Amino acid sequence: MARVKRGVTAHAKHKKVLKLAKGFRGRRKNTIRTAKAAVDRSMQYATRDRRAKKRNFRALWIQRINAAVREVTGGELTYARFIDLLAKTGIEVDRKVLSDLAISEPASFAALVEKARGAAA
Repeated sequence: MARVKRGVTAHAKHKKVLKLAKGFRGRRKNTIRTAKAAVDRSMQYATRDRRAKKRNFRALWIQRINAAVREVTGGELTYARFIDLLAKTGIEVDRKVLSDLAISEPASFAALVEKARGAAA
């Protein structure tokens, strides 16, 4: 059986890992053993944080909506009550759009709040 020299394959694998480790500090960027461990860990963090990002943005939208609702109503209406009234009114707008409306078009958002308050009466 012929002898197999693995240098080319090994170098390619190492190069791939070191490319992913670009920007890391110290030996983590240029020593294959530490770079591999650092890259593996960074991939785990990336996977975890893609999900966390969705949670964080939803929380941000909720905070923005709450602040805008309280500002429009003078503190009379809260976020939870506003969302409940929107559902009862039959208005189906997601939190991302509501947040964007509150920032970019305050008049439209205020109209939505008034429409929801009308359902409460």
